[in-house]
Order: sequence, then C-alpha cells, then structure tokens
Amino acid sequence: MTTTATIADIARHAGVGTATVDRVINGRSGVNAETMQKVMQAITALGKPTVVRGRPRLRDSFRFAYVLPESGSAFFDQVERQIAQSAGDFRHQHITEVTHRFNADDPADFAASLAQVDDCDGIALLAPDLPAVKLAINDKVRAGVHVVTLFSDVAGSMREAYVGVDNRAAGRTAGLLLARMAGMPQRDTLLLLSQATRLSAEIERRIGFAQVVEERFSGLRVLRAPDMPADDAGVYQSLKEFLQKDMDVARLAGIYCVGTGTAGVVQALKELGLEHAQGVAVHDATQAHQSLLGTGSLAYVLNQDIHYCVLAAARVLRGLCENIRGALNVVQPRVEILTAENLH
Repeated sequence: MTTTATIADIARHAGVGTATVDRVINGRSGVNAETMQKVMQAITALGKPTVVRGRPRLRDSFRFAYVLPESGSAFFDQVERQIAQSAGDFRHQHITEVTHRFNADDPADFAASLAQVDDCDGIALLAPDLPAVKLAINDKVRAGVHVVTLFSDVAGSMREAYVGVDNRAAGRTAGLLLARMAGMPQRDTLLLLSQATRLSAEIERRIGFAQVVEERFSGLRVLRAPDMPADDAGVYQSLKEFLQKDMDVARLAGIYCVGTGTAGVVQALKELGLEHAQGVAVHDATQAHQSLLGTGSLAYVLNQDIHYCVLAAARVLRGLCENIRGALNVVQPRVEILTAENLH
C-alpha cells in the first residue's frame, strides 16, 4: 500500500521518538513490548513508510543531547565551548544540539537527571562509570534513543559506540615520556597524582602508566600519592605536605597528573624549589596548560582533538538514526604530545 506517512508522523501518533520508530521498522532490539505495540498500532493506522536499508532516509532534522559533568573542570568547560562553537557544522547537517551539565559527584542524581533527558534522537555522554549510570543508559537505549560515550567510556552498558582516545595508551605514553627523562639511578621514583575519580578515562590512564613503567623500566618505581582534591588550592596544599613529609624528593624523577589541579601542582613544586628539576606530564590543552607549557612548568601535555570528537559523536548518532551501514566505524583520534617546542 502506497503511503505518505513519514517516520515523524508515526512517532507523533505513537507518542514516541523517531529513533524508536526507526528501531521497530528495522527490526532492531532495544524496544520494550508496550512501546513496540504503540508503534505497530500507529503503523497500522497510518501505513508503513518505505525504508531503503543501508542508505539514509530523508529526515527534516535530528536532535542530539550532549551530557557532561557539572564540575568546574577546565576540560569539561572546553568541551562545552567546542559544542557551542560547532553550531554551524550542526546546522549544516540539520542537527539541533543541546548541552546538559549534571552533578557527577552523586551517581544517583546524575542517573536520575540523565533519565529526564527526553525529546532527542541520540545522546553523546561523558559520565562516570557507575552502576546507576549504566542502568540509565540501558533504559535510554531500550526506549529507542541512541547513546554514544564521549572521551570516557561506560563499558558494560548498552551504549553503541565510544568516541575518544585510547586512555590506557595515553597513560602508557605519559609513563614512557617521563621514564625516559628520569635521571637513574639517583632519581628513580615517578609520582602519580589523581583524584578519587569515577571516570573510566582517568582510571585507564593510571593503569597504563603503571603498566609501561613495570614492563619497560625495571629501575623505576611508581609511587601514587593519596587522592588529591579537585581544586588547585587543595592540590597545592596536599601535594606540598606529601612532598615534605612522605617522600624523598631527591629521588623524584617525574610527576604524572592524571586529572585536575595542575596549577596547584606547579605552585607546590615552585615553593619547594623543584619546578625545573622534574618533568611534569598532564592532559588536555586548556589555555592554562598551554601557558604553563610555554613557561617550562610542564614538560608534556597529552591532548586529543575535541573538535573532531564532538563532530564525530554527532556523525555516529546521525548514522545510527538513519540506519547507515558502517555508522559505528568511527576513526578514533590519536594521543597528541605537546611540548613547549611544538605548541601553536
């Protein structure tokens, strides 16, 4: 039977999202029985639109939500700015984007807030890797909303793709760079600094860092300081006390700062006269990090292309919504090593 009904018509009639209709029509899993029945009743009433498998179908527009932690991390703020600056690219692809910032310090609150994100075809998510968040992701996918993780994965959930660097490889890279700078045998200790993180990206970095030192540099040891606060002032105070009381700074060969608080690290080293004695490696080319790199306070900044990742996430979500074959074949960005000599 010839019909002029569209995916959007069926979605409005059934009271569901267009992504849910797409899943039902194409026989994909992830839609509960009650929702499927609503869609089938709408199709019976309006007629089933023609679907060409493996090719884009005409759609008026797409609506994607970017969900980020609420914390004052400079990196998260940079990601939000990049999403806003990509508005022109989104409009060109008929994509409407909206950004949400939720409290990641409370997993239940974050999961509840994620559950309230509606009226969208897909979600690009930067979230803590916790059971409550996984359940919220799974509920979204079952309801027909496509979900990809961005910069930090939530493994074991029903998310359909991860977009970002290999964070374990990033940690291994930091370990390799700092180990090669070490002045053994006198300086034989690499200090690992991290917050009490729930982000799998930071956990993977710590694992990779310890792995490469253990595998390739038997003369070095990795010493992890107690969990650092999230703010610069807190990191400064905690690190200064640790260096003064709990370790022999003469053996310090380098510092790997996995998360936030870089300015506090630099300040503590400066006050102890150690600012140029050891290499410091951090992540993300924020404005503050670029400035510290230029002054020699940092040895390395490990970076990933935020612009590419933001657009790649939208591209994957659109491909999933349009049932494009190969939509998940996204090229992941490489880890970029920035120094004072190649900083642009």
